[in-house]
Order: sequence, then C-alpha cells, then structure tokens
Amino acid sequence: METSNLGSCNTTNPAVTAWVADQARLCEPDQVYWCDGSTAEKDALTAQAVAAGVLIQLNQEKLPGCYYHRSNPNDVARVEQCTFICTEFEEEAGPTNNWAPPGEMYTKLQGLARGSMHGRTMYVIPYLMGPPGSPMTKVGFELTDSIYVVLSMRIMTRMGRVALDHLGDSSDFNRGLHCMLDVNPDRRYICHFPQDNTIISVGSAYGGNALLGKKCFALRIGSYLARRQGWLAEHMLILGLESPTGEKTYVAAAFPSACGKTNFAMLIPPPHYKGWKVWTIGDDIAWMKPGPDGRLYAINPEAGYFGVVPGTNYKSNPNAMNSIQRDTIYTNVALTPDLDVWWEGKDGPPPAECLDWKGQPWTPESKEKAAHPNSRFAAPMTNNPMLAPEASDPNGVPISAIIFGGRRADTMPLVYQAFNWIHGVYIGATMGSETTAAAAGTVGNVRRDPMAMLPFCGYNMGEYFRHWITMRKLIRRPPRIFHVNWFRKSAAGEFLWPGFGENMRVLKWIADRCNGRANADETPLGWVPSGGHFDLGELPGYTNAKFEQVQSIDYPEWRRELLQQDELFMKLYSHLPKELIFQRELLVARL
Repeated sequence: METSNLGSCNTTNPAVTAWVADQARLCEPDQVYWCDGSTAEKDALTAQAVAAGVLIQLNQEKLPGCYYHRSNPNDVARVEQCTFICTEFEEEAGPTNNWAPPGEMYTKLQGLARGSMHGRTMYVIPYLMGPPGSPMTKVGFELTDSIYVVLSMRIMTRMGRVALDHLGDSSDFNRGLHCMLDVNPDRRYICHFPQDNTIISVGSAYGGNALLGKKCFALRIGSYLARRQGWLAEHMLILGLESPTGEKTYVAAAFPSACGKTNFAMLIPPPHYKGWKVWTIGDDIAWMKPGPDGRLYAINPEAGYFGVVPGTNYKSNPNAMNSIQRDTIYTNVALTPDLDVWWEGKDGPPPAECLDWKGQPWTPESKEKAAHPNSRFAAPMTNNPMLAPEASDPNGVPISAIIFGGRRADTMPLVYQAFNWIHGVYIGATMGSETTAAAAGTVGNVRRDPMAMLPFCGYNMGEYFRHWITMRKLIRRPPRIFHVNWFRKSAAGEFLWPGFGENMRVLKWIADRCNGRANADETPLGWVPSGGHFDLGELPGYTNAKFEQVQSIDYPEWRRELLQQDELFMKLYSHLPKELIFQRELLVARL
C-alpha cells in the first residue's frame, strides 16, 4: 500500500495517523492519498476524474470551471430507511430515528468495508466545519474512495492544511469512513455513532449520504454534541437584513424541503425597498451558541451550497443563478449538445434535444423529466454576490429572530410572533408541511417536521425539545421567535401571498419587531401585525382585505390542527417536556 502527498500535510497528530492506518488496514486500498486542499491538487484531481469518466467538463465559455456528474439511478437521494443512530440504548435514539446497537452495527459495517478499496485510492480529507479560528468550529476527517466526494467536499468545507492547523495535537475530531462498495441499495447504510463521534457510510455515492460533513456531522452528530456542550446545531439558514442607514438584523430560519429556504436566504428586496440589502450567511445549517453578552451567536459551518436545481431561475433566485455560473459541480441535471446544463424551471425554452440525467436522449415530447427532481449543484459560497462580509467571522453573528415555517394551504397565517421563548419552542415543535408530488404519500397531507429537524436529530426528539427549553437559561437576551407561511391559498386555490421577493415585507416587519419599531395585536396564536404596521405599499392589486384573509384564524381548522399535533406528541410522550403539554393546553384555552 502506497501513501502519497503526506509530506505537504505534515501530519504528526498520533490520534489521526493511528486511526487512518487502522482504517487503511481494514479497507486495503492500493494507495492512501492525503488531501492538502490546494488549487494544484484540485486541478490534478479534476483532470483525473474527467479521464476516468466520473466528471464531464462542461462548456468552459458558458460555465468556466464547471463539471457534470451522473450518479447511479438507484442512488439519487438521502435514504432515511438506511440511516441509523447507533447508541447503547434504543431510548437514546428515540422513536423518530432508526436505531441499531453500536457493537452489532460496527461488526456489520466492518465486514462490508473489509477489502472494499482494493484496487482503489483511499483519500484522506481533513476538513473544518466553521470558520478558521472560531471557538464553534469543529474538525472532521473523511476517508473515501470517491474522487467526486473529494472534489465536492473541497467546495462544501474548508478542506486540507487549514483543518490540520486548527486541530493541532488534539484527538477531538469526527471520524468518518465512506466506502462506495458497488452502490447496491441492499448494502447501503449511513450510520452515526454519536457517543464515539464517528460516521460510517457504505453503499452510496450520493451527496447527502457521502459528503459526511453535511447532514451527518453538521446535524446528526452536531445536535448530539450541541446538547452535551450547551449549544444548538440546527437545520437553518442565516441571513442579515441591512437597512439604508446600515443597521443589520440577523435572522435564522428553519423550513422543511420545498418551502423556499434557499430563496429566502438569497432574497433580493423588491424595488419598493430602495437601499435595503439582504446578505446571505448560510442557506442550510446554523450552529448557535450563547455569547458573553447574553445573545445567541450563529456561524454557518459550511463553505458552499449543495442546492436542489429544478425550479431555480433568475425569477425565483437570481443570486443562486449567479452563484452557479462558475466552479460548480452539477449532478443529475440534463446535458445539452453544446455541453451546457438544463433543468425543468430554468429560464428560457427547453432545448430541442439533450441527454437526460440517466444519459438517455430527451426531447420536449419525452414523458420523463430531463433533470432528476433531486438534481443538485455544489457551488462555493464565495460565488454568491450577496455573501455577507461576516460569513467567515469566527465570532459569528448575533441572532435577533428565529423563524419557523412550512408549506400550508390553509390554517397557518402569513406571519405571527410567539409570546415568549417556550411558546416559540412549541411553535417549532409542532410545525408541519404538506407533502408535495415528489414526496411519498398522498399529496397535501401534513407531515410533522419539528424545527425541520425530524430526519436530522441525532438523539431522542423529546430530549431535543427539552434541550431547546433548557437553552433559555443560558441566553439572557433570547431571539424572538416567529412563524411564517408563504403558501396559504383561498377557497378557489389561489395563493393569498405573492411570495419570492415580496417576502421582504414579512422580513422587515420581523426586524422591526426585534428592534422595537412595530406594534402588534394579540391573538390566540401569538402577536400579529397591527393596522398600519405592515407595509403593503406599491404592491399592485393587493388590498387590506386580502391581507386580512391571509392572516385570518379559522377556528375549526385550528381544532383539527391541534388533534393532528397529538400524533407526534403521543409518539414522544415518555420524553416530552411538560412545558409543551402546558403550551398546548394554553392554546386550547385561548381558542
């Protein structure tokens, strides 16, 4: 077994070298390559990936530095049924996670990994989750036999020498092993060992299952560490709203999939808001910790965007479109004859012909979609023209508001504010979103997704709610908590709110509430905008009557909502904090 590129990494950490040697003996690669994160390395590995057919170089005049990748058709998304939390006791994982005993799962995974890299290269990826020098930043190592994973991790994390420097001689790092095997779904496991700070993923090369820094470390392991260490690891965007006078208000928001999360993170204010700016700090994950001044400070642990492509265009998200014009890896979109990319919802007419995400000929008359509904882009966050200057601040940014939201055609108003922190935790714990055509089950059914964390919490969800409640004791000046719903419809099926850039109006009211500049009226649900304190100016055809409709509280619908909320609460009942039960009873009384 040959080891290469070790000199440039200068790795003397005994815990790291011993662990890598142990995993190399298990997997038996022909070569162990230590990644240093340099530009020269990126160029060499990219050329190697193109020569091997893993990547296709795109039209460099249209998309400089961009490449195309197709995954196996059986390997195109996260697989919750193959994802396990491995703790000593099943109760620690809770009823919303798949559980397996650690010893049993280690034995199974080591059997699958044994000799699996024979004839392949094991890449050692040292990476940072968080800005260099931040007390909130964590170090991870991923060992992988996928060059696609290496190049994607280089985009999504701060990878190479910088991570080794941050770690020093410490043994406090996440241990991640990824083996593609033969990408057989019958041998696909994504397993988390929170008590060992370890992740093992086998049988998949899809990003969410293979880029171990993302959902696996940043959320599943991260949430477990956060509970133990007194902080929050959340599935949240972070943005900064800047007024014409330069005042900045920082907001974190949790939305389930298909609810406009990336669009909100990269929102462009409409012309009516001259001089206002929205800065992106992160589009997917927030790590938040109480600061010395009593406020909650957040960092984005990632360095790139791993976004869903279909539906992305210059109307829905101009900043995202500008971000993916260079140095981007596209996965499972369509490929045009001139080596450009296309997907459903992209600006302009569809191509007369192209190759679909499986590599098959496609025309507009084809019955199948050209791009997979879960096709992705991986782009460096530095490509974003509105990347916040504070995005790499090691101290993070002070969060003034936390927003929860879902896709609901009825029941939920456009915006309301929690009465206090505990009430806000209840709002987050009961949030739900309607299933879309791309999701399993009946379209329009409400699926509970507390804090948008149901697939990503690394321990018992009831204890997760308790941790949120306990955090209030550590935050002297807590953020205010809000709920939004861009998707409410009329009886005729028409959206009652225009959405997209006009969501700036909701964001401004939230910022005004945080800064003591807007009044609100009390309702059974919480505080709502009072007359004259929500800006509807220069919104053609939008009347006060329509705003009252989108804000209305339908009491029969809310009674049904309360009954539906019980389903998740009953599942978690043995660990459900009494505070949430009391909040439910208070809401019943108010209604």
